[in-house]
Amino acid sequence: MTSLCHALGLTKKGVISIVGAGGKTSLMFGLARELSSSGMSVLTTTTTKFLSPTADQSTHLIISTLPEEILSRAKNILKHFPHITAASHCMTGTEKLIGFSPETIRLFQESNLFRWIIVEADGAAGLPLKAPASHEPVIPDCTDRVIGIIGLSALGRPLDKHTVFRSELVSKITGLPEGSEILGKTICDILCHRQGIFQGTPMGAQRIVFLNQADIPQKAQAGQSIIRNLTRMKTTGFSRVVLGCASVEPPVLEYHTLQQPLS
Repeated sequence: MTSLCHALGLTKKGVISIVGAGGKTSLMFGLARELSSSGMSVLTTTTTKFLSPTADQSTHLIISTLPEEILSRAKNILKHFPHITAASHCMTGTEKLIGFSPETIRLFQESNLFRWIIVEADGAAGLPLKAPASHEPVIPDCTDRVIGIIGLSALGRPLDKHTVFRSELVSKITGLPEGSEILGKTICDILCHRQGIFQGTPMGAQRIVFLNQADIPQKAQAGQSIIRNLTRMKTTGFSRVVLGCASVEPPVLEYHTLQQPLS
């Protein structure tokens, strides 16, 4: 059985930003669970917004607009519990939490309190596929690994607002007319286009693809076909491609190393 950490090549420490659509939150907390269970200190947070974590996802939540208070409270909690989630404040009338600026994420990194910081750096309104607007995603410049996630449940469905976040942008960068069936080629185009989901990745950061929602044989086979197409391409810039389903056990079906990681 392959763990998420092994499939993603996580060994020492770092800042991970998760972008794209179709399972960012599940992947973030699944990773945090694996890393913290091995004794590593982990911070989960966002530069956009996410739903307040359940007790199964994170037992310790700190909410404060003051980075100094976050770090002070985290220091005490980490003496007994390795995983903390932090946000700046709650959205009024909702269960959503607002995160921090990229600059604040750097402050958290420079504190050296956390071996791993995992950032949900994108939003997709719960849909399985997206293309980013010009201001997205919000990736801190201290990020050394960007995981771009795709929800394979989009395959075979129409390219419209019910399946795709910013469907007009996906149509623009892939050339697929709105209303057309989403194919494996559509996924490859969204992954590889310079205005696709890896837009704004810091120079030197590893790009890792996670093909999610491969929880039935049909989607797993479609994911394997996408991987074959990506491995034939020599200039994607991806270090790894992982196929799996972040919300179930085991979360990884297979993974492939495409090029030697930069660090």
